[in-house]
Amino acid sequence: MSESSGQAVTTAAAAAVAASAAGATGGWRRATGIAGVAIGVIATGAAAGVAIERMTVGRGIRRKARLALDSAGPYGALRGTPGKAYADDGTELYYEVDDPDPDPDATTPARRRRLFGRRSPAPVTVVFSHGYCLNQDSWHFQRAALRGVVRTVHWDQRSHGRSGRGAAQVERGEPVTIEQLGRDLKAVVDAAAPEGPIVLVGHSMGGMTVMALADLYPELIRERVVGVALVGTSSGRLGEVNFGLPVAGVNAVRRVLPGVLKALGQRAELVEKGRRATADLFAGIIKRYSFASRDVDPAVTRFAERMIESTPIDVVAEYYPAFSDHDKTEALAHFAGLPVLVLAGVQDLVTPSEHSEAIADLLPDAELVMVPDAGHLVILEHPEVVTDRLADLLVRAGAVPAGTTVNGYGSTSDTARPG
Repeated sequence: MSESSGQAVTTAAAAAVAASAAGATGGWRRATGIAGVAIGVIATGAAAGVAIERMTVGRGIRRKARLALDSAGPYGALRGTPGKAYADDGTELYYEVDDPDPDPDATTPARRRRLFGRRSPAPVTVVFSHGYCLNQDSWHFQRAALRGVVRTVHWDQRSHGRSGRGAAQVERGEPVTIEQLGRDLKAVVDAAAPEGPIVLVGHSMGGMTVMALADLYPELIRERVVGVALVGTSSGRLGEVNFGLPVAGVNAVRRVLPGVLKALGQRAELVEKGRRATADLFAGIIKRYSFASRDVDPAVTRFAERMIESTPIDVVAEYYPAFSDHDKTEALAHFAGLPVLVLAGVQDLVTPSEHSEAIADLLPDAELVMVPDAGHLVILEHPEVVTDRLADLLVRAGAVPAGTTVNGYGSTSDTARPG
């Protein structure tokens, strides 16, 4: 089983369990039933917690609680200037730009600030790439902290968020590849940051996208990239991840999941109905594979649920095979000599911290940060740590001057100062 994020594991597990309960025919029920048994190994701990909760909390109360969290939580509400890029297969890729606040000292007319007829240099742009089954809003805390400080671009990967469904997948049935995501990122960079230095930031699958960009366009890295952050990601060997399961459970899941996901993707409407019916179990699995802390803000966990729930099962199935083929170890050499941050949660069950350590071993000048009591969604679970180290990277990359104040956001984030 080779997933790029806890979101993928939880989505697949919940979908399979839902489909096994909702299948219309005997053959379908038997096939998904086998998958449910295998994937049930993943869900056991979460299911037990949900069962206890159901004995004490009514369904109506749980529904009201979710609605209250949805209405009260500010997470994912940040918006920037919208734009569209187009991939090489015609897929529409949605992005947003947050520009820095005007320099209070830049009161001189632009023509008087030119040196020998040249314009002022283009600002550094920080480009954020999100993970599997998420969208650009997953960077909420980091986006809020950097808003007004530095130019940022946040985009939705194909078939995620506000971007269009992959044209090659829908029209020609072609598989999604990590290489395709690298080309997509190049299209976004060309549209949103056509000139000036760039800092690339990627979480989980987004980190793989950044590696694919380097593999395909080494000249871009050499000529324009001034810093890189790889968060909770992997350069390869994802097929060896055990997701915290016993050997028998891992082997069972690996054996049946590829075929089951393909079947589920072909019955998307039926599966989505079952998925909604098993929302409580789904939420429990998400929490197990996304977070390690016991005291995560409930509004944050609900925010993660909403992002993951919005990813259709056929998209989940479409992406799954790409991760088993992912190997961008050699591409890491293109980042040598650059300021690089490699950060991971120590208790990440999906892209274990050992994968980040392996990346750092190949980039000895990189800063390696292991965050205790953190799972796969460390960017939401411990945003103050991620923002602090990212701010330091931006100083080292020359994106912001030393001493720049980077503000926190929300009750789970503190103020961080780079340096």
